[in-house]
Amino acid sequence: MYRFLLSRQWVILTLVALALIPTMIELGFWQLHRHEHKVALNKVISDSLAAKPVPAETLTAPGQRVRHDDLYRRVTAKGHFDTAHEEVVRRRTNSDGEVGYHVLTPFVLADGRVLMVNRGWVAADGAQTAFPRIPAPAQGEITVTGRLMADQTTADSGIKNVQGLPDRQVMLISSEQQARRLGKQVLGGYIEQTAPESEGGSPELIPDPEHGDIGPHMAYAIQWWLFSAGIPVGWVILVRRERRDRAEAAAAQTAPEAEPAAV
Repeated sequence: MYRFLLSRQWVILTLVALALIPTMIELGFWQLHRHEHKVALNKVISDSLAAKPVPAETLTAPGQRVRHDDLYRRVTAKGHFDTAHEEVVRRRTNSDGEVGYHVLTPFVLADGRVLMVNRGWVAADGAQTAFPRIPAPAQGEITVTGRLMADQTTADSGIKNVQGLPDRQVMLISSEQQARRLGKQVLGGYIEQTAPESEGGSPELIPDPEHGDIGPHMAYAIQWWLFSAGIPVGWVILVRRERRDRAEAAAAQTAPEAEPAAV
């Protein structure tokens, strides 16, 4: 009755179905983990932005990685900008989606250590091989406030750290790379400046990150699990339909032919 299940077509179909079930279950858990990560990150961002600013030196040090719970934490630093060693980070967009640069300026603390400061976004006003025009920051000793960020990596950002770039241009912000370049002790990570604001609005300060939306990952997880549950149901329906069609075909072949009508 079910010998057709041993045919090549049905063996392949069954094996494919058996392979898809665990694959879809795993995809569901992958989306669930992304949902949990997003929820946890949103809480870190919300708590960090709500906390009072603390000195940057209390949360990071040279050669130290920024802890996950300290991401986006508001910090302050007192010192002066070293614009002579300023660089730009390529291919960064502003809130309107325009492509330009982030301005990365060393901020020298009183003890000589350096904190890298992302002063914000500037437009690409010429060829990408040329260094853009950047308004100078406040001169002399000042206090800056910003959000503490971890060093950027290819794994986290998906951006390749390309070699052979034009002078004073980088793809990613790395405190270790900056320490080698400057020959000084550089605090781990960097900050996104939030105050003081630049005169004329340039560089354009980076806005606070969105942290209210958790995304569709949970819905996708449920969707994958429903798909995995639907596969065996669909397989059973196809088997029953195939069995019925074969039974009807066999019955039609064995039925006696009707006798011709008498003249």
